[in-house]
Amino acid sequence: MDLQALRARIEACEIDTVVVAFPNVFGQLIGKRFTGQFFLESVAEHGTHACNYLLTVDIEMEPMQGFKLANWEKGFGDFEMLPDLGTLRILPWLPGTALVLCDFRHHHGLEVDESPRALLKKEVRQLTEKNFICNMASELEFFLFQQSYRDAYAAQYRELKPSSDYRIDYHILQPGQDEPLFRAIRNYMGAAEVPVESSKGEWGRGQHEVNFTYSQPVEMADRHVVFKHGVKEITAQQGRSITFMAKPSMTEPGNSCHIHISLWQGQNNMFWDGEKKAGSKLFRQFLGGLIKYSRELCYFFAPTVNAYKRYQSASWAPTKLAWAFDNRTVGFRVVGSGKSFRIENRMPGADANPYLAFTAMLAAGMAGVDESLDCGDVYAGNAYADPSLPALPESLKEAAELLKQSRFARQAFGDNVVDFYVHTAWLEARAFDNAVTDWERVRYFERI
Repeated sequence: MDLQALRARIEACEIDTVVVAFPNVFGQLIGKRFTGQFFLESVAEHGTHACNYLLTVDIEMEPMQGFKLANWEKGFGDFEMLPDLGTLRILPWLPGTALVLCDFRHHHGLEVDESPRALLKKEVRQLTEKNFICNMASELEFFLFQQSYRDAYAAQYRELKPSSDYRIDYHILQPGQDEPLFRAIRNYMGAAEVPVESSKGEWGRGQHEVNFTYSQPVEMADRHVVFKHGVKEITAQQGRSITFMAKPSMTEPGNSCHIHISLWQGQNNMFWDGEKKAGSKLFRQFLGGLIKYSRELCYFFAPTVNAYKRYQSASWAPTKLAWAFDNRTVGFRVVGSGKSFRIENRMPGADANPYLAFTAMLAAGMAGVDESLDCGDVYAGNAYADPSLPALPESLKEAAELLKQSRFARQAFGDNVVDFYVHTAWLEARAFDNAVTDWERVRYFERI
């Protein structure tokens, strides 16, 4: 929807509220609600402001110390929130409401480099300068529960009842009982310009997956965060809850965010060699960069303490950096042929911030092209059981240290950006270290 269409719907009293939001470091949408008329008169052209602490708070909204970008010493001033009018869309699950996404900017007008959307836009600009277009698509898995969010919170998220009684991967019967919800999700998302290809049951009890139509990176990331936000609101309206935690239970599979990627020039998929009917040299170089650099960029695929509990052997989540055709034990699965030929990155969990995950993939892949790397031989066998393969980090601390020491990341993103996200990771890990868990109480309360 463009501004002219929005104006017409506001004047016709069909829309009265515009949500103005930006994606923070956790991939959450943060912002304000404006009356439609005030948005037209002021915000659409001039933007609005928000406290710069919003990039340096933890998930509990506590201002965290040690950031150069925003701190108490600087007084926690404002950043500008400049609407990207190309992201205007109706939110059909909320009456009379539209949404626009924003970019964070300094007062002198430059984008805030550390913001996730700015990072991805910068990477895409560099790709465009090399005459490439990138097509990407993400797949999101999540668990659906019968309790509302408030009931789940009151129960401290214990003994929640999943939406199915058994594993429902590709099942039609039990997911059919939730079809009123999933039909609403598919249709609402289509009306909100987040086109969905399909929904299906997944391997866990109450687990589901939604696949999106592919798009270019920034638009795909925008759709991704709108989906995550919207599906929580739609589910809450029906008195139920979902979670995108990477590993909500050790007795169930994790929630993944598989990311598909290919590079194009015009109508040509440059990952495909039409004469050889196989992957092109560009494909092999790009995949070589992913294999070489993804371990030190793993924080951008797995940004929480919980994310690393998803990387379990024989869990459908990868634990090793290898590639193969249609093999779900490796980190990179290559699928399709011709125009559909692409790389599937199986490392990210559903808790990944799509702007950061997409940025990391583009940066690593294009480094492989610039360095003329090669992806090596196709892996054959069970990668879980192969100790010779490079392993993914086992904890958020390890991933943060790898990112801190990464010369590649510092060259690609700059010291300020790397230090910002390393510090964010350390603070999250420290928060967990300072917590007493249920596991500790069960293990030690009586018996130690």
